[in-house]
Amino acid sequence: MTRTPEEQRNVDLVMEMFRSVLIPMDSTQVDHFISPDYIQHSQLAAPGVAALRDFLDEIRPQHPYATHDIKRVFADGDHVIVHYLIKRWPEDAGMIVCDIFRIEDGMIREHWDVLQDVRTDGPNPHSPV
Repeated sequence: MTRTPEEQRNVDLVMEMFRSVLIPMDSTQVDHFISPDYIQHSQLAAPGVAALRDFLDEIRPQHPYATHDIKRVFADGDHVIVHYLIKRWPEDAGMIVCDIFRIEDGMIREHWDVLQDVRTDGPNPHSPV
């Protein structure tokens, strides 16, 4: 799939944010990627940039061995979708996540997510990722 130059810039921004903020759970890097007018739609997080920083500071000591295995990245204009598997601890079956970001003026302005725990006892033999 061919991306426009804008879409590629948006993907690059989101992937750098993953490397700098989400994967290391580093709240000190949030302001480099997240708009001051950030709109949070996730039901797991309070709205706003300060709440995102607080969430990262809270979750980091709870899950110091968490891993993010990015499977797919899609871009559609000012939206980027990242499909990945998080393992919160080494023996965790994991959680599948689709994060949806809207980019505005070179910053992440809006975020939605869809989350699903991996089932090891389900009827479907196909990998969820």
